[in-house]
Amino acid sequence: MRDTAQAALTDREFGQFRQMIHEIAGIHLSDAKKPLVAGRLNKRLRTFGLASYGDYFKRLGADAAELQTCVDLLTTNETYFFREPKHFDFLRELLQKPGTIPSGRPLRVWSGACSSGEEPYTLALLLAERLGDRPWDILASDISQRILTQARGGVYDLEDSQNIPRHLLVKHCLRGVDDNQGRMMIAPSLRQRIRFEQINLNSALPDLGLFDVIFLRNVMIYFDADTKRQVVARLIKHLRPGGHFFISHSESLNGVNDTLKIVKPSIYRKPDD
Repeated sequence: MRDTAQAALTDREFGQFRQMIHEIAGIHLSDAKKPLVAGRLNKRLRTFGLASYGDYFKRLGADAAELQTCVDLLTTNETYFFREPKHFDFLRELLQKPGTIPSGRPLRVWSGACSSGEEPYTLALLLAERLGDRPWDILASDISQRILTQARGGVYDLEDSQNIPRHLLVKHCLRGVDDNQGRMMIAPSLRQRIRFEQINLNSALPDLGLFDVIFLRNVMIYFDADTKRQVVARLIKHLRPGGHFFISHSESLNGVNDTLKIVKPSIYRKPDD
């Protein structure tokens, strides 16, 4: 096995990975992401005893499972509980207004690009608090099967729970013991209300039905202008008239979509029919 500890990612090799991930996931990797690509993939070179990133790239063409692993490594984003709390404050207030909660069917929420699950579990905590026994469900999707497997488990370090209000933490989270000391698990009663599904937002979407709320946060910052327009157009076909669409405070739909009407910065509403 050759020593790959000092393997360097050349500009040409970086260009190959950049083109590949754009074609598959719609993600644009800037030049500043070159060290990130090298760091995340270096372990894979060592796993296979490869001398260069170019050799690893060639392997991807003949190994579908490794290609998925590569995509997983390059598309996983940082997230945490109750990130951008103003969004959850708005949703909490919205659910108190008459007519917001549907009658005769569940309230449906989609967490697009859910990563390791903190966003959909935050939504579940909020809905459990506000809706009680009334029906609701959450779809949580991501392109990475590996990160979805992690998210389904609902297990996190205790230090990750610092933004969860204490009354929700006590009611809906289980503290780990013995081998799981220092960890916590989201209660099964909440986990079973969330469906985790592998979905590539950069391709045709499956038949998912309609949603009352869609979160697409901290995703479009990785897309170029055309990809942003295409992805948003796909998603809002699944947003009910009168439904709300949330993006990150660092993102905008200006020049991306004119169907949705802004309610507050980073919060949009689909007009009624």
